[in-house]
Amino acid sequence: MIEIRFSAQKTNGQIITGNLTEPSFSEAKKKIYKLAEKNQLKIQKIEKKIGFIYKIKKGKEKPITGEQRAFTRDEVVNALRKLGYEVLSVNRKFLEFNFKPPMQEIVSYVKISAELLEQKLPYSEILTLLINDIQNKTLKETLKQINNELKKGADSETTFLRYQSVFGKFTAYMLGLASKSGNMAEIYKATAKFLERKQEFRKSIKSALITPMVTLFVLFLAVLFYVGYIFPETAKLFVKFKMELPPMTAFTLKISDFLMSHFLIVAVVCFAPPIVLWRFSKTKSGKLFMDRAMLKIPIIGSLIHKTLIEVFCRVFYTLYSGSAESIEPIRIAAEATDNSYFEQQIKNVAIPLMIKKGVGVTEAFELSGVFTETALSRFHSGEETGTIKNTALQLANYYESETVFRLKNIIELIQVFIAMVIMIVMIGLTLVSAETATISPKSPMIK
Repeated sequence: MIEIRFSAQKTNGQIITGNLTEPSFSEAKKKIYKLAEKNQLKIQKIEKKIGFIYKIKKGKEKPITGEQRAFTRDEVVNALRKLGYEVLSVNRKFLEFNFKPPMQEIVSYVKISAELLEQKLPYSEILTLLINDIQNKTLKETLKQINNELKKGADSETTFLRYQSVFGKFTAYMLGLASKSGNMAEIYKATAKFLERKQEFRKSIKSALITPMVTLFVLFLAVLFYVGYIFPETAKLFVKFKMELPPMTAFTLKISDFLMSHFLIVAVVCFAPPIVLWRFSKTKSGKLFMDRAMLKIPIIGSLIHKTLIEVFCRVFYTLYSGSAESIEPIRIAAEATDNSYFEQQIKNVAIPLMIKKGVGVTEAFELSGVFTETALSRFHSGEETGTIKNTALQLANYYESETVFRLKNIIELIQVFIAMVIMIVMIGLTLVSAETATISPKSPMIK
């Protein structure tokens, strides 16, 4: 997020100024010019807050350097002089890379904040402590801006949502909501739990799916290189001297000739599908298709499905306060799953049924088609007894225990499978190489 300041002139000649924060400079300019057109303003200046590196000293003390963000160099110089420093130099920082902070940094910030809130420490003090300790520059700068805005009386929900590109939409919403709630510590604790589970789930999925797929793909390329380039260099020597080739060697040489004569086709077949699939997954319809397909993967799909329900239930439990206000918690919980298919079914099927036709929670969830029979049965029981909030927490804990245990076993099985595939391939290559070593020239005819 970047902060923009603009000045404009009204039709009566009055000069006005304003500030706004947007993800990019181009988006900020579009919003400013749209505002100017609507209110008949003439834009005079648009400035972006940038970083400056300064060098200062006080009296006979050793000079110190630091970094400060401001709209102009003069603002930095004047602010430092007001603090009693002698300004030696202030230069613009030309290369600014603000990468999104690692998930672990955000989890650590939320978790520590929850612990300190439980100890009744004021939130402003917590922010100050964390700003001094956090190493990631992007997160540190973001918390500084949030702290400054909150001190000026800005709405917490609006402030945090402004930085959803840093925290993520759900996390920003929860942290902003926490300041308005009566129990900040509980919401921060629930958010930390959610982020930890999300991080753990992604790590497990990477171990279960991504790493094995990459391993097999690299192994495939290595075999192609051996069969297409290394093996022919030896085998063709025997062909040159008109020696008879054993069956496996002859067959492998034919494959090699085919690969080398159709190199471009083989390259396209190997690399095009992953690239096309990756590009397709970045589109809205592609993400929807991929997210739906993920739920149908044998064995792994059911675990992914149950993990999504766990996340949904955990967030729903945190936000739900009564049947009269169930729509918003359901919407936010659906977004928190980070699965576009699950989210679409809840938003486009379940919620409209509840609003327009007055359908109950359980029936709406059933018609959405994204909940298991177990989950629907538990929600039905909770809805009848008025304990749907506690039912959601029980479901979340149940599915967490089940998926963690089963996913660990599946990862071990996949690792064994990959090891067996590698072993089979290596045995095949060894047999072909060993067979090649048995080739010998024919004995000359004795007359």
